[in-house]
Amino acid sequence: MKMVRGAWLAFCFFLLYAPILFLVVYSFNAGDAMQGFSGFSWVHYQELWQDTRLLQILLNTLILALTAALIATVIGTIGALAIYRTQRQLMKQTLLSLNNVLLVSPDVIIGASFLILMTALGLKLGFLTVLLAHVAFSIPIVVLMVLPKLQEMNQDLVLAAADLGAKPTEVLTKVTLPVITPGIFAGFFMALTYSLDDFAVTFFVTGNGFSTLAVEVYSRARQGVSLEINALSTIMLGLAFVLVIGYYAYSQRWQRQKNTKLKEKVK
Repeated sequence: MKMVRGAWLAFCFFLLYAPILFLVVYSFNAGDAMQGFSGFSWVHYQELWQDTRLLQILLNTLILALTAALIATVIGTIGALAIYRTQRQLMKQTLLSLNNVLLVSPDVIIGASFLILMTALGLKLGFLTVLLAHVAFSIPIVVLMVLPKLQEMNQDLVLAAADLGAKPTEVLTKVTLPVITPGIFAGFFMALTYSLDDFAVTFFVTGNGFSTLAVEVYSRARQGVSLEINALSTIMLGLAFVLVIGYYAYSQRWQRQKNTKLKEKVK
């Protein structure tokens, strides 16, 4: 039975990662298609370096994602604190339900809604409209990442700080925020990932003068995917891998420090 479970798990991982491995391998193909491997070459990475339009779109996408994730993290953290401190259960459940609407709604509906709203407001489609849309659908993600950390927080720490004369701002900055920092970082990285990955919503609210990587890849894929896209995807996968490892190392370090402090308190 254990062998069957192991084989099934290996099969699932194969289905998940085989297409990614296929993409990475063919980024080093000397040929121009993915039908046959002609030999190892860096030619598509050289083409990528010379494609100034694609590099500019990549830079725009990174700036957009970082800005949207940062704004969404700030607003989402404040929103999580507001929901957590709401005393009335009916109001709290209502706020949580409203927060989850964007998460369960189809991306096409969200994109069309944002397009109608921004057109009604007279906003010119471009960087600003895409930024507003990305911030809007990233906020619920941050709330869901931060709220569990608030619920796990020991309320005795907050009460003790208040009894010792700490002001509300001091309680927030010196007690609450340090405790929920892992949730804030998790929310930031999740918002960053969703912003980088989004296509459907962005497709509705982007204009002729601005494009993101997802929209550009879609436009090029309609004419046949170039292995230059494979090279760019491989680089981004490497960066994502580094970020995941870095966040995991930070989480482990934070957990060890927390355990050390608890042991010192017990002694």
